[in-house]
Amino acid sequence: MLFHHFLKQFVKVGTLNVIDTKGKNYSYSATPTPEITIQIHSKSLENCLCYSPMLALGEGYMEGTLTIEKGDIYDFLSFCAVNLRQVHFPLVQKLTNQLSAFRHLLHEKNPIHRSHQNVAHHYDLSEDLYRLFLDKDMQYSCAYFTSLDDDLETAQINKKRHLAAKLQLKPGQKVLDIGSGWGGLAISLAKEADVDVTGLTLSEEQHRVATERVKAAGLEKRVRFLLRDYREETGTYDRIVSVGMFEHVGVKHYNEFFSQISSLLRPDGIALLHSIGCATGPSTPNSWLNKYIFPGGYAPALSETLSALEPSKLYVTDIEVLHQHYAETLRHWRQRFLAHQDKVKKIWGEKFFRMWDFYLASCEVAFRKRGYMVFQIQMMRNAELTPLTRDYIWEKEEWMAQKKNVKFSAVSGKAHNDL
Repeated sequence: MLFHHFLKQFVKVGTLNVIDTKGKNYSYSATPTPEITIQIHSKSLENCLCYSPMLALGEGYMEGTLTIEKGDIYDFLSFCAVNLRQVHFPLVQKLTNQLSAFRHLLHEKNPIHRSHQNVAHHYDLSEDLYRLFLDKDMQYSCAYFTSLDDDLETAQINKKRHLAAKLQLKPGQKVLDIGSGWGGLAISLAKEADVDVTGLTLSEEQHRVATERVKAAGLEKRVRFLLRDYREETGTYDRIVSVGMFEHVGVKHYNEFFSQISSLLRPDGIALLHSIGCATGPSTPNSWLNKYIFPGGYAPALSETLSALEPSKLYVTDIEVLHQHYAETLRHWRQRFLAHQDKVKKIWGEKFFRMWDFYLASCEVAFRKRGYMVFQIQMMRNAELTPLTRDYIWEKEEWMAQKKNVKFSAVSGKAHNDL
């Protein structure tokens, strides 16, 4: 009864058809479209959906106790997101917020040993899995679409060029890549700008793959990857870049993160942070994502990011917000993932497939309809070195694009592959 009362109050847009555990059909309709049909195969799931909707939805879909009979999981989650804008349950929301706030406190502290555990949970999965849905360079972060007609490969090249342009790289500079992933960005920067790059990662699988890629590219003298936490680094660098790693730092460690960047950056250096963010202000972690996909993960608001940055000896010199780019990236990833679903199910199982389908679909919905975005913050130790306008970004990107995958080094004069 509680579940049906909940749905009557919840559906403000569209039509939701529900088939309960006894096979009885219920319809909750506000408008004819969109129309979604789900089937509940577990009585206990009905109550869980009222008290912890996101966790229950994800677990129900993973276990097969909730199936989508009309539409797919993306359609259903999109339907839920649209209706969440229209409805308000004061008591339920209060209880949910209190529980989420408690979880948030548990994840705020992120010592080095816990960081290793959290990273291993997600990033130490097989390289073969990620190759099924990422681009050829294995960029596992938001791409940059100059047009919705861009394919994933093009958009990820755009992203790397966009970052390179903001870093204002010069041949021979030392670059630190915090959270270097599968190594593609570091290798690309070394090729593109003749710089020396040190990448830091806590993932043994990513470290192995990235190191193998450096050897294959013949860049061992200019690119290296270390299994090291950013708090353990002691070098000095001309440029520091961090892409898709800040989400794992932990709120309690934001001041420490920016203080460390400041201490590692030369007085005339530039740092660039690329992170998922929440445009509606400080939020609470998604309970399902934290349990199954990103333990300890959190998408910060710009307000809490900047307040932590201000005490450091860094000046914010540029901020850019990318609103729909990650939604498009996730759309491409999910399409590729679904195209390989038979292989995924054969190797990792049906439950794993549904878990990752839910992950990719829910994240795309979050970026399209739930106020999530990506921000890039450029920082300098000396604000007087800041260019007068942002024109240098577009000029550098255009210059790189016109090279059509081949450039000439200002140092050696030899041709290199471009991004």
